[in-house]
Amino acid sequence: MAVRDIQDLPLAQIVSLEGRGAVVTGGATGLGKASVRRLAEAGASVVIADIDLDLGEITAQELSRATGRTILAMRCDAADSGSIAAVADFAVEQFGGIGIWVNNAALYPSVPIFDLSEAEWDQVMAVNLRGVFVGAREAARHMIDAGKGGVIINVASQAGFRGVAPGLSAYVASKHGVRGLTRQMALELAPHDIRVMGVAPSHARTEKTEAAIAAMPELLEQIPALSTSKLGRVGVPDDVGRVVLFLASDLSLFMSGSTLKVDAAEMA
Repeated sequence: MAVRDIQDLPLAQIVSLEGRGAVVTGGATGLGKASVRRLAEAGASVVIADIDLDLGEITAQELSRATGRTILAMRCDAADSGSIAAVADFAVEQFGGIGIWVNNAALYPSVPIFDLSEAEWDQVMAVNLRGVFVGAREAARHMIDAGKGGVIINVASQAGFRGVAPGLSAYVASKHGVRGLTRQMALELAPHDIRVMGVAPSHARTEKTEAAIAAMPELLEQIPALSTSKLGRVGVPDDVGRVVLFLASDLSLFMSGSTLKVDAAEMA
């Protein structure tokens, strides 16, 4: 199956996600919420799949009013394969198919190596790596059944390229895994017209990072990017949401397997 040649299409049509159903895990807050908003603005109908259903419903209502698009919420535990599969089935039932799946849900515990238990390690891997695999697998199954292709976007991190700060061994390992999984799934799913892309944010001031800073003020010294960047300001969730939109749209139609850095906060 050859990828379409869209060079003669107008830009508005290339950017448009009209008629596409999307799922964003961890979409109730932060980077996920920003991604939901941009996808909906481009025309997609979106399921917010979040472990906090109450917050997911609040976000869905807020963004539905703001964008005029159908945005629904469903509880999803990214560590539970059955929960992820149920979200995929729900999206197909509601929208008639899945064209875009964003694996955004993640845990970010800070625990020194010698204090990190195997159970804590396993929980991070269950959400951050296995959850990405299962989400991509379930989305791909529905995309293949529909025969229309699709896009899977895995949210990695700058931690998928290097070590970051003390206490993040499980997180860093999981995000390196996400990068590798992205490349491998892109290879296997290409014959089905399914693109798999990664996005690797540096630091953005989200609800979770604000809470972490409040609990550990020393993070501002350990991670200078939480205070400023080479471009003169701290990253915000929409800096990532716009890249997710680029990857979901036909603007990136001839790309698969790469992980794009959103890295102004930590340029080498």
